[in-house]
This record gives sequence, structure tokens and C-alpha cells, in this order.
Amino acid sequence: MGYPESYYTPAAEATEQIQIVRGAASLQYGTQFGGLVNFILKKPNPNKPIEIITRNTVGSNQLYTNFTSVSGTQGNWSYYSFFNFKKGDGFRPNSNFNSKNAYAYLAYSFSENSKISAAFTYMTYLAKQAGGLTDQMFEEDPYQSNRARNWFAVDWLLYNLKFDHKFTDKTHFNFSAFGLQASREALGFRTNRVSQIDPGGVRDLIKGEFSNYGFEARLLHEYNIGTFLIGTKFYKANNSNAQGPGSEGSDADFSFQNDNYPNYPNQNAYDYPNLNLALFSENIFQINEQFSLTPGARLEYIKTQSDGFYKSINLDGAGNVIQNETIEEQETNERTFVLLGLGASYKPSSDLELYGNISQNYRSVTFADISTVNPAYSIDPNINDEKGFTSDLGFRGNVAKFLSFDASLFALSYEDRIGFIQKAYPDGSVKTERTNVGNAILYGLESLFDFNILNRQDFQLNYFLNLALTNSEYLSSDSSGIVGNEVEFVPRVNIKTGIQTGYRNLMLRAQYTYLSSQFSDATNAVESNLSGVIGQIPSYSVVDLSANYSYRFLRVETGVNNLLDSAYFTRRATGYPGPGIIPSPGRNYYLTLGLKF
Repeated sequence: MGYPESYYTPAAEATEQIQIVRGAASLQYGTQFGGLVNFILKKPNPNKPIEIITRNTVGSNQLYTNFTSVSGTQGNWSYYSFFNFKKGDGFRPNSNFNSKNAYAYLAYSFSENSKISAAFTYMTYLAKQAGGLTDQMFEEDPYQSNRARNWFAVDWLLYNLKFDHKFTDKTHFNFSAFGLQASREALGFRTNRVSQIDPGGVRDLIKGEFSNYGFEARLLHEYNIGTFLIGTKFYKANNSNAQGPGSEGSDADFSFQNDNYPNYPNQNAYDYPNLNLALFSENIFQINEQFSLTPGARLEYIKTQSDGFYKSINLDGAGNVIQNETIEEQETNERTFVLLGLGASYKPSSDLELYGNISQNYRSVTFADISTVNPAYSIDPNINDEKGFTSDLGFRGNVAKFLSFDASLFALSYEDRIGFIQKAYPDGSVKTERTNVGNAILYGLESLFDFNILNRQDFQLNYFLNLALTNSEYLSSDSSGIVGNEVEFVPRVNIKTGIQTGYRNLMLRAQYTYLSSQFSDATNAVESNLSGVIGQIPSYSVVDLSANYSYRFLRVETGVNNLLDSAYFTRRATGYPGPGIIPSPGRNYYLTLGLKF
């Protein structure tokens, strides 16, 4: 619908809290599968007119980062702002990067009951992309690169104006207006044969422009047996995407060269006007002091449009043009639907809670998903939206001051899940296709146990275990050889465990991570193809160590990531920064000096 949010993550130093919202409560934020990940940024310091925090980090591969924030409150005004700079050479050749991220928040309180605030986020970065690898290349040298002319750039401006008002102690109103102006540019040599050396010449260029705006309004009212919430959302976007010939050079020149290469095969340009209207409601019914029910609903109207063209160009064996046709396309897809959810909570004591959630999910396929030409795979033109539901049942709480825990059983149902299959064509060739693979289910256990073994005045010892066990299966599919297979990118075992110990102001941490093997396509292919996109992702384990020391306004941090120097990878990219295997970093070090005034 809008800008791919995966290209932006808030600075970790500015993040106060990360929430995962599921069940009926997640429906007020959207239609996503599995719940919502919500980043809560830090608020202004209410006790000082000015507070300055600065952190400088140096590390392996010429890494340097700086984070500086300024915060405070003066009278009715409050503010929080930061600037985050990052640069480095990367752990592979051809992978240097430069990133700048700025944020500013300003609020004014008219009274105890009314406040207005404005927030602006700007980020820009340029990264050289080392490209993907085949399995053979990864085995030979996981940190090699045969792409010296691939680049990726992002420009992001997000703005928000918010008004909060309390009509009474029990009735709150919130209005939030927002907008985004952003761009994404990818340039380089892409071929289905990842091992092929870049011969030079024209590069493939993809440019996306994203412009959207909207608002959300919420009214919350507390009454004698619960809390009622109702809200609405309006969202409108006018995005565009174009693909065509780029420059012949090796620098980050993101300009189209259509006049110089009129017969370049991958040429298209589309506008994507999108409209989304939503009405949502949620009510917490406090049945008694221990038990509550939370039903929720969301009414969605989505209209996605596509207006543009693509070129159909065919060459003969001598490279002469035998067809050069421009094909215009205009499409509209409208849908209206209701999503329902229900949450339940039972608290037999202040230290224990039993909970359950179930909510319907939906993911809209946009025309942008199917318009970009990719040499690594083809796209089914009849690809549809995904539907399903998420449910969980669990308990959490504390045992004295020794143990805190959260464990739940979950199930996630997909209808028309989108993924990759190996499709045979009449000419005998087999190609990777992105399509609605079929209906699938994921189920398992998620758990977190935190043991406070020792907590005395000067000494601290803590152990934690985060364990997820997941089974997955395709229940039905129109494609042969899919039913009974595991779902892509779902490891059966995911373990993170570690220990933290400290003496006064010195803290030491060690963490061990293990993920079992997983598949990258619905056919559960183990062997890879020429593009490195399809094939198994092997199991891997990683050990990380870190330490920090604090003294008054000074804080020193250091650490070693991937202590055992494991060679592993977590993804097979279908497009940029690949296609192919994207290896993970080997052993690396960092040192941070932080000051707080």
C-alpha cells in the first residue's frame, strides 16, 4: 500500500520500548499477520531543561557511528531530538555504506488535559551492494563479491502532527495526521546466473517514489465495567515505480539512460494511486476483578490502482530488434471486508495471568508486487491477497523475585499464502515462480524464562532462555508436490539463551543463538539453483559477548559478535541486494564511549 517499511528502523539508542501487540488489540493498527511490532521512542526528559547524550562507536571494518540526542522540558514546552550517523566498509568487498538519520519531536501542553505535538523523521543512506552468492561460492569463500557496480539508496521524510485531549478523566481523544515523502533507488548488474562476472556496460535501474498522507482519530472511554475504543483511519498514496537502463559506469549514478539504450529489454513505468479507509473498535469488558474479555473489529476498504506501461522487446540471434512494442495497462482492484478478533485474560493473582487471543488477518497484494521484472523468478499475474487468522493461548507471571516467564501455544493459518514454487514449462525448462502457493498452518510454542539467580547489593547474576518450537505444513495447493511440505522460512527450533553477571557498575553478558535449518521455497528444495534464490538455509549457531562499565556521566561498552567466527547466512534474497545468498558477518568487534550531561 505504501512505502516498504523494512527499509527504515528507528535508532536503537532512541528506542524506549518494543511492543508486540496481538489479538483484538492489534486490529486497531492494521491487518497484519502475527500481530504488530510497535517501536516506542524515548520521550523528553521531564525533569531538566536540557539533557545531552552522545555515543561514539568504532568497530571492525572501519565502522564508525555517532548518536547524539538533546532532550528537555521548559514550562509548557518539551522536546526530544537526535542525530544518528553510521559509516563503514562492510565485512565484504563492495559493501561500504553511509547513513544519516535525524529526528525531532516538539510538544506544547495547553493544560493538563490538552497537548499538541509534532514529529519529523529524516533518513538518507547510500550503500554499495556486494551481491548474492551461489551455494558453491559460499562454500569456497562466504565473504567474496563479484559485484563492484551495484548501489542502493534510500531517502525518507516522515512527518506527524498529533493532538491529545482529555474531556474527562475517563474520556480521551487522540487525532494524528501523518505523511511520507520517500524514494528508493537500486542500480546494478543483475543476472539469473549469480556466479557470472559483471562484464560492464549498461546496468539495470529501478526507482520508486512514495508519497502518502492520512490521519487517524481515536476516542477512548472508560466506564464501570470496561473500556471502549472507537477509531477511524484515512490513507491515500500516489506511488510510482520505473525500471530501465542505467549508466555504464561504476559510480552511484541513479539516472535513466533510455535515450542511449532504447532497446533495453526491462523497461516499465507505473503510477500506483492507493486509497484505504478503515473503521475500528475495541472494548475491554472487565467481567470481574480477575477475568476480562476484549472483542475487536475492523472494517476495511482498499482500492489499489495501476496506470502505466511496459515494453515488449524481442531480438533475433544477431541482436537485431524484431519487436519493440509499448503495452499500456490500467487496472483497479477494490475490496471491502471485516476482520474480527477476541482476547481474554484471567488473573488469579497479581503474579499470574492466563491469556488467549484470536484475530483474523489479511495482507493486500499491490500492483507494485508484480510489475518489476526480476531475472531470478517470474510472477504469477493472477496472484491474490492473503487471508487467515492468528491465535495464541498462554500464561505469564512471576515467582517471588526469582523467575519471570511468558509461555504460549500459537497457531497461524494462511489462506492463499504467497511464496515460491518450481514451475515446469512446456519447453521443458523449470523456473521459479512467485504465486499463491496454497493454504498453510504454522503452530508451536513460544517461551521466555528469566531467572534472577543472584541480586545482592554489589553482585548480580541472571540467566534467560528464549525458546520457540514451530511446526508448519501446507494443507492444500493447486500445485503438485506441495501438500505436506513445510512452510518457507520457518525453522523448527529457535533458541536464544544467555547469562548476565555484574559487580557494581561492571556488567558482562554472553548469548548463544541457534536456528535449525529452513526452506526457501514451497517445494522444499534442498539443492540450490543458478541464482542462489532457491535451496535450504542450513542451521547455524552464534555466540556473542558484551560488557559495559558506567561511572557517573560516563559509559563504556565493548563486545565481540560471532565469537566463534561461524560462516552462516539467514536469507536468500530474491532481488537486491542479491539475488542469491546474503552471508552474515564473521567475527567482529566494537567499542563505544557514551557521555550523558
